[in-house]
Amino acid sequence: MSPLPDEWSEERKKMVELQIAARGVKNQSVLDSMLTVPRHHFVPEKLQLYAYEDRPLPIGEGQTISQPYIVAFMVASLEPASRDRILEIGTGSGYAAAVLSRIVTMVYTIERHEILAGEAKSRFKDLKYDNISVRVGDGTSGWAGEEPFDGILVSAGAPSAPDTLLKQLKTGGSLVIPVGELGRQKLQRITRQKDGGYTRENIGLVQFVPLIGKEGWGESE
Repeated sequence: MSPLPDEWSEERKKMVELQIAARGVKNQSVLDSMLTVPRHHFVPEKLQLYAYEDRPLPIGEGQTISQPYIVAFMVASLEPASRDRILEIGTGSGYAAAVLSRIVTMVYTIERHEILAGEAKSRFKDLKYDNISVRVGDGTSGWAGEEPFDGILVSAGAPSAPDTLLKQLKTGGSLVIPVGELGRQKLQRITRQKDGGYTRENIGLVQFVPLIGKEGWGESE
């Protein structure tokens, strides 16, 4: 998969080499996808000059697009394969879903803000990313009817991993989710075992906006 032939190609190449590969992300499909997906399309126009810098950026509705390294690290932690079907919670601008879509067969993504979901849909249409399905709703409830998923990526911090999402994993599938207090979380990879149990690994420290929903934080918290 080669980078899109646009004026930002060199910026994407530097982003992948210096911010992502140099910091330990070695999954080639993830690196190729990050080279291909035009991150500047997923931030407000006035912030496009900063799109390939190693930092989060505001996207409206009190939400942010995560820094490139965090997106790459979380996606790589799922160990995505070409035939996988992945559920993402917290569409935001759509960037992480877009990165996943260049790797796997199908991405299902849920966003609670209707405005952000609509903007993400438009971006996917413009880029002809036709293997992404977007829903507006409570992400902690998952996507009934499309489960089980090969992997689930949660792009918001939760007090604990929602049971509903755990139950929507395939055996052998992993949930990657920030868990902990508001403002600072441990990034966990939770894998479903053959006996129905789960193994949990702490794989990093992160800071995400809160996951709002029935099995997340309440609106007032």
